[in-house]
Amino acid sequence: MEIFKYMETYDYEQLVFCQDKTSGLKAIIAIHDTTLGPALGGTRMWNYATEEEAIEDALRLAKGMTYKNAAAGLNLGGGKAVIIGDPLKDKNEEMFRAFGRFIQGLNGRYITAEDVGTTVADMDLIHEETNYVTGISPAFGSSGNPSPVTAYGVYRGMKAAAMEAFGTDSLEGKRVAVQGVGNVAYHLCRHLFEEGAQLIVTDINQVAVNRVVEEFGATAVGINEIYSQDVDIFAPCALGAIINDVTIPQLKAKVIAGAANNQLSETKHGDILHELGIVYAPDYVINSGGVINVADELNGYNRERAMKRVETVYDSIAKVMKISRVQGIPTYLAADRLAEERIASLGKSRKQFLQNGKHILSGR
Repeated sequence: MEIFKYMETYDYEQLVFCQDKTSGLKAIIAIHDTTLGPALGGTRMWNYATEEEAIEDALRLAKGMTYKNAAAGLNLGGGKAVIIGDPLKDKNEEMFRAFGRFIQGLNGRYITAEDVGTTVADMDLIHEETNYVTGISPAFGSSGNPSPVTAYGVYRGMKAAAMEAFGTDSLEGKRVAVQGVGNVAYHLCRHLFEEGAQLIVTDINQVAVNRVVEEFGATAVGINEIYSQDVDIFAPCALGAIINDVTIPQLKAKVIAGAANNQLSETKHGDILHELGIVYAPDYVINSGGVINVADELNGYNRERAMKRVETVYDSIAKVMKISRVQGIPTYLAADRLAEERIASLGKSRKQFLQNGKHILSGR
């Protein structure tokens, strides 16, 4: 892998390699763009097959966070960290404290959080060495479990997508198929139930299915039956890449709006949805409630303030829909356009500010 060529192509700012022999730490921090502010993105721990695979994952995820934070209206850039190792066997206190020291050494350019393979307890260990970490224990000023907040953002985004498709954002009487009813989707189902939506659900975890059937009157269907249900809205809340060549022909829903990451198997599937007239709420916009919530911790967490900010997921999805409609492009491209325009606008403003400052200093 030609690292500098890759970084130049996609305009990455920094790639940091972290090694601590005593603890076994081998980590990579990727900072993609800090135009909007410090780079915020979680730390993933994974047993990567090769170092190159770990580097590619860090770079890919960091860029994704730039777009997610920008589209969410946050004054934060995008970054991501990966730790190479088995999260079930290789963790130790020294590892995360050493990693915290590396983060501290970046002096605020990168702020980390929990991700795949890491936990709140791991974030607490990082917090022993640096304040540039969110998602720590509530005892240290954290917001606690992010699932309910993420779910509320998805619910708000779903209403905006419904407005685009049906001319009303009311979900009362709407039939919604929810794929996966884990922590986030459970709370999403509660919001939908309270508004009067009819729920059709599936999950590999039968206990989770039984819970929403009993509490929210949902109808349970088989794992492979969820796509073909006669519903208004399909909400993917489990695996990624589930909008693909096999599933699209089965869909009867007019709206796709769910919490899962990386829902499109390939960008061409976003193009196909656009051609079919299916309203797709881009995943990194609609599921941004979690990152909006942890970002509030940077100012001293205030739940009321955070929830008001999460409500703006509705506005973000509405903006994406307008761009898609006006420019005649798929919504996944419209989401990218929204993020890129915000970054470019602030970048231009900052550049002008610096130029004016130079003129003042030089006496011009």
